[in-house]
Amino acid sequence: MKVQNIKDVNKFFEVVDNCAGKVELVTGEGDRLNLKSKLCQYVSLANIFSNGEIPELEIIAYEKEDIDKLLSFMING
Repeated sequence: MKVQNIKDVNKFFEVVDNCAGKVELVTGEGDRLNLKSKLCQYVSLANIFSNGEIPELEIIAYEKEDIDKLLSFMING
């Protein structure tokens, strides 16, 4: 799923941390980074956004309930 304009990065990480299954960030090169890893969260996202807003990311979640959580975050903030 494509996600964009994440303004509250901490809340986004909180939602990811509460997912039951694997959640991955797909880089522009096609690499998949485990977003449940704190190291990947800090390193990958620090490089993606520099002005406090993440423009657009491709996120893959493998569990239906995790997809629902992420979609709910994107809709409700």
